Amino acid sequence: MPSSPLIRRRLRGFLTASLGALLDVAATTAPARADAGSVTEYPITTPDSYPAGITAGPDRALWFAESGANRIGRITTGGTVTEYPLPTADSLPQGITQGPDRALWFTEGAADKIGRITTKGRVTEFPLPGTGRFPTGIAVGADRALWFTEPGTNAIGRMTVDGRVAEYALPTPDSIPYYIAPAADGSLWFTELYAGKIGRITRSGQVTEFPLSSDSAFPSGIAAGPGGMWFTASGLNAIGRITSRGEIKLFPVPVADNQVYDITRGADGHMWYAVQSGRIGRISGSGAMTEYEVPAGADKVPFNITAGPDRNIWFTELLAGAVGRVQAVPGRWVHPAPAGHPQRPLHSAPTRHRPLHLAPGRTGPSSLR
Repeated sequence: MPSSPLIRRRLRGFLTASLGALLDVAATTAPARADAGSVTEYPITTPDSYPAGITAGPDRALWFAESGANRIGRITTGGTVTEYPLPTADSLPQGITQGPDRALWFTEGAADKIGRITTKGRVTEFPLPGTGRFPTGIAVGADRALWFTEPGTNAIGRMTVDGRVAEYALPTPDSIPYYIAPAADGSLWFTELYAGKIGRITRSGQVTEFPLSSDSAFPSGIAAGPGGMWFTASGLNAIGRITSRGEIKLFPVPVADNQVYDITRGADGHMWYAVQSGRIGRISGSGAMTEYEVPAGADKVPFNITAGPDRNIWFTELLAGAVGRVQAVPGRWVHPAPAGHPQRPLHSAPTRHRPLHLAPGRTGPSSLR
């Protein structure tokens, strides 16, 4: 089923960068030894798929949301892609996470729904109690419920696996809660894109906010890691860490282009992050950074990022319509896929583009910003 003209027009109208060329396909038959930082890319065959959120599934595959094609995709660690269409047209799926029930749960921003898909591809959708919520980020809490952000109504939502919903308003108006992640103490932490704050919510719904050094910090990605919660702040051109007490430390990224976007913890214990101008980075608990170039990555826009079941790092390429893999552990024998290249740390000239965000506009309609 092709992606609808409506959603394609919406996405194209708000993208501030050009769609990169489709990836070339190179045949390969023999396994090769991969170096740490090697990048391999797997094209998605559906045009205008705009893959966004990505997560590891219970079946040792990666699952991702195709925000432009209105599908949920699955990719094996060997690169085989399967796609599942969603029942609601133009729903704009974005965030995705493995649920407590061995299914995958995802947000449908334009449809105001939370979706569930089994590893066999069966989809169920749960409507939220009202319109204009634009659910975006999603994570599983220690209470085995799904927690998600509602930037359209400035709230955090909670849904049980049977579809019961509770919503918690945030203290700062128009903060645009964006991504969300669980902490070791059972709370959930989230970014406030337009408020320049990091938020914390308990299982009972009590919210605490921690301001960054600027309300134009634009924090987006967030994940648990060594010493606290780690987050990206494109407006500060930095990776940040916040402790459970709210103490914040910032680590500037090597290239001053204000494009750092999403973050995850790798199997190696380090944090890995995606930079939309075409890099995947790694940062240790002490703040030491290494960055790896994605070939022609500025045209592809590395977007969301996750650790895979193969101990490597996987990411979506929003504009290229592809899923990428970074070799996180050197010396493993792997089967290469199209466009895999050993990478070196990158130090390129900065760009003035602002990063892309799938979020509602300040004045109401959903948009890419």
